[in-house]
Amino acid sequence: MVGRPRPLPRRRLQIRFEHRFRAPLPYVFLWCTDYAPDDPGIEQAPYTRRILRREAGTVVYEDLGDRGNGWFLNRQTVALHPPDRWHAESDGTHRSWSIDYTLNAFPDGTTGLRIRGIRQATALDPEPPTAAAVLRNLEVMWSRFGRALERDYRRSARTAVRPSARAGRTRRRPAR
Repeated sequence: MVGRPRPLPRRRLQIRFEHRFRAPLPYVFLWCTDYAPDDPGIEQAPYTRRILRREAGTVVYEDLGDRGNGWFLNRQTVALHPPDRWHAESDGTHRSWSIDYTLNAFPDGTTGLRIRGIRQATALDPEPPTAAAVLRNLEVMWSRFGRALERDYRRSARTAVRPSARAGRTRRRPAR
């Protein structure tokens, strides 16, 4: 039909990604699920994070940033399944994600993170990234998180701090 706009294609990507941390599984789980407003600083990313709700088993937060060609907003709802997994549903202006995170402990004391997700572009993202670009971004992001996590773990081993202490935020363990 003449005059009727054609819908933009919505590309759907299945993503599989793995990363390994030099820290034990309980520490990695607590560190990775301790969402905080300063997470963008660890990631070195230009967005702000606001924690909307934190209750037993659930965290809800929003990320707001400038993509260079306009603003983006993402709201993520995270269901925690201790001790070794969590699930996130993220809806945003440019994309939606459904992500499963699973941790595995290895005999050498390291912990593996496995991410399985489906990324769906929205109409506001007419040129969504390729799977290779998404994987490169995940590699950079989790490498930065990994360095911060491992630094905090080494620090905690020396000073007996809780694993929820991220990027220099340390909290002493309560006396027993």
